[in-house]
Amino acid sequence: MLRAPAPRVTNLALLAVLALAFATGIGAVAAGAPGGRWTVLAHGIVGMAVIVLVPWKSLVIRRGLRRSRRTRWLSLLLAVLVVTTLLTGIAYTTGLVRSVAGILVMWLHIAGALALLPLVVWHVLARRVRPRRADLSRRALVRGGVFAAVAAGLYGSQAAAVSLAGLPGAGRRFTGSYAAGSFNPAAMPSYSWLDDTTPAIDPRDWRLAVVAGGTRRELTLGDLDAAAVRTVRATLDCTSGWYAEQDWAGVPVRALLPDPGSARSLLVRSRTGYWVRFPIRDLDHLLLATGVGGVPLRPGHGYPARLVAPGRRGFWWVKWVDHLELTDTPWWWQPPFPLT
Repeated sequence: MLRAPAPRVTNLALLAVLALAFATGIGAVAAGAPGGRWTVLAHGIVGMAVIVLVPWKSLVIRRGLRRSRRTRWLSLLLAVLVVTTLLTGIAYTTGLVRSVAGILVMWLHIAGALALLPLVVWHVLARRVRPRRADLSRRALVRGGVFAAVAAGLYGSQAAAVSLAGLPGAGRRFTGSYAAGSFNPAAMPSYSWLDDTTPAIDPRDWRLAVVAGGTRRELTLGDLDAAAVRTVRATLDCTSGWYAEQDWAGVPVRALLPDPGSARSLLVRSRTGYWVRFPIRDLDHLLLATGVGGVPLRPGHGYPARLVAPGRRGFWWVKWVDHLELTDTPWWWQPPFPLT
């Protein structure tokens, strides 16, 4: 059993672990290709590291509560949010609880982590703990290694227990998402990123603007249907915690923009104003889908046209697309996650 470190060391360790949890959490949400599984794995191990620190931090909290401070309620709120974020994470990974009052547990987990951020910043500024040279001593590094090994062991034990018990969490994809409606479009969820809502689109009035090299042309839904339609099997993996593998039918984006010239990115915009930039190298892999599973898209799934971006998470799969544009702006010149 690990011996409890000094309160100062406990606070420094918890700060470092929470920072890692937030960083790996961002990476886990973004991970869409198999190579991203290591970020998801690291996020799980870091979560267990927080659990290992809870008993030691509780001792620090108890000592702090003996002092009369007006801000102690903020410290207690911070502790409650940490516990809530941990519990929702465990509930989600095991599959024991997938939603609460109609709200997906994954969103509660993310909301808890975001609410933690300003409180952690406040706590760091209000309870400053300065690192010391001894914190990087050989003995400290060995203790850190043992601590990391214990956290990894706990994570492995939880995964084994979930598998042996046959809990729903055992069947998750490498991103942590659960299957929902694969090869059955009618059963596939239709969540949107943040505040997007399904627009009412009249297919007779809908136009797709294609802008490249200073020229602009507009295509109707009939023009797309008359083009060389291709079927692509791809997995839509939503950050809400579900995935669905489908056969998507539509027009390759490369067919609509055969010559990118010196453009550096592709801007894809939705009727709702939502937009994402893609690197030019993605042109050969993108599909502008008008159908899925042999039927036209449903309004909630992006009718009349949505982007299919294999290997990327759902927030890249722009729905209700009405604008494609080649630009000179680098693809990375955008927020890491859309802001709306």
